[in-house]
Amino acid sequence: MQPVIAERRVALFGGAYSNWRALDAVLLDARRRGADAVAFLGDAGGFGAHPDRTIERLREAQLITVQGNYDDSVGNSREDCACGYTDPRDNRFAQISYDYTLANTSDESRRWLSGLSISRQVILGRHRIGLYHGSPRRTNEFLWESTTPLGFIRSLCLQEDVDLIACTHTGIPWERRLPDGKGLINVGAIGRPANDGRTSVWYTFLELQGDRVVTEFVPIEYDWRGLVEDMAAEGLPREFAETIATGWWTTCLEILPSRERFRGRF
Repeated sequence: MQPVIAERRVALFGGAYSNWRALDAVLLDARRRGADAVAFLGDAGGFGAHPDRTIERLREAQLITVQGNYDDSVGNSREDCACGYTDPRDNRFAQISYDYTLANTSDESRRWLSGLSISRQVILGRHRIGLYHGSPRRTNEFLWESTTPLGFIRSLCLQEDVDLIACTHTGIPWERRLPDGKGLINVGAIGRPANDGRTSVWYTFLELQGDRVVTEFVPIEYDWRGLVEDMAAEGLPREFAETIATGWWTTCLEILPSRERFRGRF
């Protein structure tokens, strides 16, 4: 598939997790900021309620879209989300979320999810940006700021022949750049907070300024109370709603390195 050429500005986000309210807010903000292109890096469903509402919006918006592990699993009716968790409690909650999402995703939505590409590229000025869900190596790879060395980032950029790698999957936005400008940007997730004690969610805005690509992590406020009400009405675990209401993760914690787990709590 050919790269998408953007003139000056690109909006990037991942991990919608059935949060159509946040998706609406992100798309509105990206348009207001004058994005030439908008890219979604995968995981339309999971965690929240009514996954088809999010998928329908993604399809209507005609974004640059990358397949996440959740999209592959739901689209192909696999047994689990292939999220990559190792802790039994995390996997138990992940299975609850996955079973609900699979049962509430239409056949038409599943076909769309199964046909998504696992990678895409955007060209911004002279910069080639590779788009992935987890990493170029594996769709469900967790790349954390505290455990991803610059040498590894350089090798990924060289391997993919790109200047920047954009990914998601971890749900926490971060960026590391090399002196020559190459680097990796985790664009964050809009489906739930970034374990930072805030009810807002994050997406990423890239802008070409001169010959440089400048990154801005953008917090987005949305109707989180409505999401909590939907989750309760659908019988989803109260732990999920607690995360939405407090900004602190109650599940999927064991995969976090210590620095990311406790950041912002002290």
